[in-house]
Amino acid sequence: MQNTPQGSRLHIAIFGRRNAGKSSLINALTNQDIALVSAIPGTTTDPVYKAMEILPIGPVVLIDTAGIDDQGELGALRVKKAHAVLKKADLVLLVMDAGNQVSQHEERIAGLCREKGVPVVGVLNKSDMNIAVEEQVKQYHEKLGLTSVAVSAVTGAGLLELKLAIIAAAPVAWDERTIVGDLLQPGDLVVLVVPIDSAAPKGRLILPQVQTIRDILDHHAFSLVVKEGELKEAIGQFAKKAKIVITDSQAFLSAAADTPSTVLLTSFSILFARYKGDLAALVRGAKAMASLRPGDKVLLAEACTHHRVEGDIGRVKIPAMLRQAVGGELEFSWSSGHGFPENLAEYKLVIHCGGCMINRREMLARIAQAQEAGVPIVNYGVAIAQLKGILTRALSPFPELGQLLAEKNDRKGLISHGR
Repeated sequence: MQNTPQGSRLHIAIFGRRNAGKSSLINALTNQDIALVSAIPGTTTDPVYKAMEILPIGPVVLIDTAGIDDQGELGALRVKKAHAVLKKADLVLLVMDAGNQVSQHEERIAGLCREKGVPVVGVLNKSDMNIAVEEQVKQYHEKLGLTSVAVSAVTGAGLLELKLAIIAAAPVAWDERTIVGDLLQPGDLVVLVVPIDSAAPKGRLILPQVQTIRDILDHHAFSLVVKEGELKEAIGQFAKKAKIVITDSQAFLSAAADTPSTVLLTSFSILFARYKGDLAALVRGAKAMASLRPGDKVLLAEACTHHRVEGDIGRVKIPAMLRQAVGGELEFSWSSGHGFPENLAEYKLVIHCGGCMINRREMLARIAQAQEAGVPIVNYGVAIAQLKGILTRALSPFPELGQLLAEKNDRKGLISHGR
């Protein structure tokens, strides 16, 4: 479980005013000195992430944030960063010093969580220093509508009750989505096309490939991994017919040529578009690529900060394909890691990576942000399949989405010509 990727963990964000004991609480829950603790207000600046396990939930990541009452110009920036964590939070712990009264700061966080549908557990910290904890618990319930737990990060009192409250409040079936398992029956054969190039870590496969293999095994199907030039031979050697071929997006054309029409075909990136986000919305974004014209602004967003290599897919290959498709130069911008531009209205299109390094809530928040700005958004795999003219084939496991591409377009372009 300790090796579970952060993007696959339940994200628990800890909010509260300065010196409410948030950092002390995260240290107590993890039984480690992870977060810096100080009596000086505003010690925590950027969010701090710590992976741990809370049984029976399993792998989680705790996020310590800056005080929501921080002041001044820098304080406002820290509060803004703290609020941004709500985009990825599956569950919130709203911490308050047991000696204080509920303020506008707690009311604001509780209200934002209600709007976003994020469950909240109230935490009254420093209960060892206040004798009227019962009254504070009652106040939390009356003013914020929250069930609260009194704890002491110093003595450890109430920590077990808090863990039980976290378990009770955690979203039901938050981790039951599958990458490909719902498309399989026990005994099905899945062939994975995995190019080995300069972007692949030496001695390892990349995360989406590893997670897909594990998902196949969890659903009692067979996994066969080949390089792009070995697919045709591999399929021909087995008497058992493959159920589906899953390819790296960069090997789409060769995989499509070597895969019989009776075998389903898709890519790791398309599967992750469904697993982490909203595949239908991203397919609609692919249709909108037809409206791109030379000079338009396009954002390429990645959720990780991997080292760029020669021929990088986001920096080099996709921009080159887009330029060829529109017949001219485009204005490209890039974002990476947790950074995602707030103002998307200036862009004609957002192209996002598969999102393997972030959780589903954050990916959905990014898609929603683009939609609110009226900007189409598509992911790498869907965009590449569209540009290569094989998106309908790549959506063969999801025939209901193929109908989106069959709908009549307003005018000809990338879609109608399959460019």
